[in-house]
Amino acid sequence: MPPPTAMTEERPELQPGQLSHRQILVVIVGLMLGMLVSALSQTSVSTALPTIVGELGGQDKLSWVVSVNLLTATAFMPLWGKLSDLYGRKALFQAAIVVFLIGSAASGLSQTIVQLIGFRAVQGLGMGGLIALSQTIIGDVVTPRQRGRYQGYMGATFGVATVAGPLIGGFLVDQLSWRWTFFVGIPVGIAALLVTERSLRLPFQRRPRRIDWAGAGLIVTGTGLILLVLSLAGTEFAWSSWWTYGLGGSGLLVLLLAAAVERRVAEPILPPRLFRSRTVTLVNFAGFVVGVAMFGAIIYLPQYLQIVKGQSPTASGLLTVPFMVGMLSMTIFSGQVIARTGRYKIFPVTGLALLAVGLFLLSRLGIETSLPAAGASMMVTGLGVGSVIQVLVTIVQSAVGRADMGAATSGAQFFRSMGGALGVALCGAILTNRVGELLPAKLAASGVQPSVLHGTGTREMLGSPDQIAQLPAPVHQAVLESFAAGLHTMFLAIIPFALVGFALMLFLRERPLRSS
Repeated sequence: MPPPTAMTEERPELQPGQLSHRQILVVIVGLMLGMLVSALSQTSVSTALPTIVGELGGQDKLSWVVSVNLLTATAFMPLWGKLSDLYGRKALFQAAIVVFLIGSAASGLSQTIVQLIGFRAVQGLGMGGLIALSQTIIGDVVTPRQRGRYQGYMGATFGVATVAGPLIGGFLVDQLSWRWTFFVGIPVGIAALLVTERSLRLPFQRRPRRIDWAGAGLIVTGTGLILLVLSLAGTEFAWSSWWTYGLGGSGLLVLLLAAAVERRVAEPILPPRLFRSRTVTLVNFAGFVVGVAMFGAIIYLPQYLQIVKGQSPTASGLLTVPFMVGMLSMTIFSGQVIARTGRYKIFPVTGLALLAVGLFLLSRLGIETSLPAAGASMMVTGLGVGSVIQVLVTIVQSAVGRADMGAATSGAQFFRSMGGALGVALCGAILTNRVGELLPAKLAASGVQPSVLHGTGTREMLGSPDQIAQLPAPVHQAVLESFAAGLHTMFLAIIPFALVGFALMLFLRERPLRSS
């Protein structure tokens, strides 16, 4: 047993398995508040974007308000995880909350679009820590067998925020100001600070603190360059352009250099030994492909409902509830079953198969599809996502020791986020290109004369749902048909990612989870 001087702890040391269900729930409440505030920062702001541009200007920079948040959150996740292994989870989790709150307050006070983008980057930095460390802390206070049960609650929080965020954002914009979409999370973040200060008691053994700043800088830089390509290609510059090749090639080169550095330092940000574990490697790759399929589906379902089915933004948010119900119910169910049996392999295997089926059903959505049929397709997809999204984190945590818990958990989140960024970019490129191919023929078949389209290009016809709704009737119909066909191609294109994940999980070696 280490001498007393080797331990630094604000409270008496606790070991996994020594907390009662009630005590764990108090900790989980603090973590859920942190997860809630980070998720709301993404979903509530989307509703306010048109109003923000109307007041601050900068239409050409609008996409950065969303993408810079994801960029900094993803790029810094591995660093948050590693620092928590070295300095303790509680301090780092609370630091992430403080950084997030500073970014939120500053974003709400922004006077220009450039200021808003910069402060959103700060907000994303804190968000990356909240997402990564909330999952890691569960691994600290809950036994491997019970982790899925409590991580299901975290998944439920994310799902609620996804549905409620746009509704809250719309209400705040209508009744107060777009600035309140940033301010609204501040009381929740303060509550998370207070709860974690009182309830979060984690064992922490002091270790030599040699931070791999070179590796951290290379990982952040390389990831940032790749995310820049995925965020901007197809909008700011063409996919086949020197910008794409230059940024993408530079990002890959920097990441290769980071891998070389990580092999030679004492405390690497993403320890190479983790990837010598077959389980960790398989799960990270599976998480990446799940991210591609999941985020591709989530982002474009509201567009189908608004553009093709003519629903309002608020109504489209409510109509995606079947997806969230499927995801939440299976997330909670899988956690309960794993807690009782200690078995987990069945969930990612069946979940990825369900996800592939759900994506195929979504590819059949069209103009004539009824809303109940669309809801059923969404629910099947949600059941697939819910069977996988939290279970993969549980599997990774069970495969590593406590010293690597933060790095391994944040690494799993990092790969899933990178997959999500690729999924959004890939789906956007496929959809845009497919609609661009189909639209001229659809217009010609509708008998549209060139004079009707004078000064209106494809980009203008594929603007916001309101702009599309105001197009002349024959043009509007051609756009709807082209968009529905483009979605068909897009959903079919990401099915192979779910199938690859399914194949990877077949090779996963299941080891019953410990109850201590």
